[in-house]
Amino acid sequence: MPPIPALFTLPIEPKGSIFCTQPSQRVYLLTFDSPPDNRLTPAFCTAFVLALDILDHRFPKGLVVTTSAIPKFYSNGLDYESAVKSKIFFSDVLYPLWRRLLTYPMPTMALINGHAFAGGLMTAMMHDYRFMNPHRGFLCLNEVEFGAPLMPPMSSIFRQKLPNPNTYRTMVLEAKRFNALEALQEGIVDGLGMVPELLKFVEETKLVDKAKSGVYGRLKREMWRETVGYLENHVGSQTRIKEEVEADKGRADEEEKRVADWEQSKGHRVSKL
Repeated sequence: MPPIPALFTLPIEPKGSIFCTQPSQRVYLLTFDSPPDNRLTPAFCTAFVLALDILDHRFPKGLVVTTSAIPKFYSNGLDYESAVKSKIFFSDVLYPLWRRLLTYPMPTMALINGHAFAGGLMTAMMHDYRFMNPHRGFLCLNEVEFGAPLMPPMSSIFRQKLPNPNTYRTMVLEAKRFNALEALQEGIVDGLGMVPELLKFVEETKLVDKAKSGVYGRLKREMWRETVGYLENHVGSQTRIKEEVEADKGRADEEEKRVADWEQSKGHRVSKL
């Protein structure tokens, strides 16, 4: 079978691209190819948003699927050191992408072909549905392992979408790597398979017709209002986080003083480990 021709291709600097194909009528497949692991860089996010805009404004309404041309990775998340050094990355780059996905006026599906870690998994969660390769890849939030706090929208999307809060606890506090079967059992993904299985699911659910009435995006905005609010009111969220950090420092000082007072009161000392 000859390859499906691309509807359009967008560059991702320095050497990547996103290309769009149509494996079935009104099913638009956006494929990322940004070596080595589809990091959510500014160039990646900007190209992703533009691809969504093109499909929204230049093609008939249908269904958008995202996947990767790199077999090992769907996305390995942020370039974290660069992201935290930037004053605008979250507010002007990443959050607009996530908000666009979360409130997109067509159904969206992440076809997770390989690993989706940290921000890569969060991006998949911003889609309406998730399908996963049954033979390759893990889903993982590993922030606890590299010392990164979760921002409000990063946390709320899992609280809102996972059916069992214990699953999220395991994700965040243990950095568990979920294989495909575990991800399906825990409700992180909706099905297993690749494009043929995904297209069968789409046919059974008639997803390509759901955007015709024009309210699909507004319905999702109300469904996920908590996360949408955090994505839109990031300044307020950042202010609250700073206040919480300062309050935590104050409490830590009080706790340290109580321990020091206890040590001095009767010559108490704890054993050295």
